[in-house]
Amino acid sequence: MRKDDLELKNLGQYYGTQGYVKVLGVNVTDGIGYIMNNGYSWFVTDMIVVLKMKINEPFCSVKLKVDKEKKKAVATIDDGNGKILHSQKYDYTDAKRDLHLFFTNNVLMLSGEY
Repeated sequence: MRKDDLELKNLGQYYGTQGYVKVLGVNVTDGIGYIMNNGYSWFVTDMIVVLKMKINEPFCSVKLKVDKEKKKAVATIDDGNGKILHSQKYDYTDAKRDLHLFFTNNVLMLSGEY
C-alpha cells in the first residue's frame, strides 16, 4: 500500500527538470510530478483546468495556502504582480504544506524550478 508524503519532505531537491510530462495538455516538471505522486494531484489538476479553460495570461503564479488545523485550503492564481485572477476554496484537505508554482509557456513548475 502506497503512503503519500503529504509534507513533501524531498521537495527541496527539485530546482530544475530532466524533462516534461503532459498532464491535461500542460507540460509539468519533475517537481510537479513529485507533488502529484505524493497526494497533491487534486490541486495540480484543478489548477491546470482553470489555467487552460479560464485564464489567458502569459505568466501566472499559483499558490496553495493550507490551514492544517482546520484541514482547509485556498488556491489562488495571480498574474505574478498580485492581481488575483482566480481563487478556489477547499472545505477539506489532508494537505500539509503550502505550495507556490509558476505557469508560463504551457509549463507548470515549482517556483524553485523557474
